[in-house]
Amino acid sequence: MIASLKKNQKFAEYKRSLRFAFYCLTHPLDGFWDLTHEKRGSIAAANTILILTLLARLMRLQFTGFLFLRVYWPEVNILLQVGSVVFVLAIWCLGNWGLTTLFDGKGRLSQIYMATCYGMLPYPLIQFPLIILSNVVTADEAEFYSVLSGFSLLWAAVLIVVAMAQIHEYKMSKNLLFIVFTAFAMLVIVFILLLFFSMISQGVAYFISLVREMLFRI
Repeated sequence: MIASLKKNQKFAEYKRSLRFAFYCLTHPLDGFWDLTHEKRGSIAAANTILILTLLARLMRLQFTGFLFLRVYWPEVNILLQVGSVVFVLAIWCLGNWGLTTLFDGKGRLSQIYMATCYGMLPYPLIQFPLIILSNVVTADEAEFYSVLSGFSLLWAAVLIVVAMAQIHEYKMSKNLLFIVFTAFAMLVIVFILLLFFSMISQGVAYFISLVREMLFRI
């Protein structure tokens, strides 16, 4: 009985934190402040928004009308499509957290992730209706589709910028500066990862060639 009650309470909290994402859409300053400082957000809701974003990305490839998007599926790697979003999100969170921690940023890594995911909500919210719309509009109405699609990305970007300012308690000028620095940090992280995996692959290749040479001599 007690376990069931706790489970119901957790689910109710999850629903409240997920509904709060819609408040952040129209009240980003107050919303993202309360999201972390008043603990009105949750990692579970952030994960849900991330999953919806990934679904919107994949369904856009599959179901968007051919007038707006043509996909050659033999060349599409689903794991790569998913990984590109998750990987960029991961290095964004790590880069932003690593820099802001050194310069009085108040946001923790989990808060940066949560706020970023909440800020991504406009993308699935607009893309899902656009997928349906793309199959009924004509070529003459393509500009309307393109504007809405671009708006979903712009709205999400604005929300993420505001979110970072609120959770780190930065002025907007300082926040924008650190977003630019975060972009450079992401490039550095990618370079280090590429260098690391390159060294690993060369080491493995050398080890395999060494084993083959030993077996050949034996």
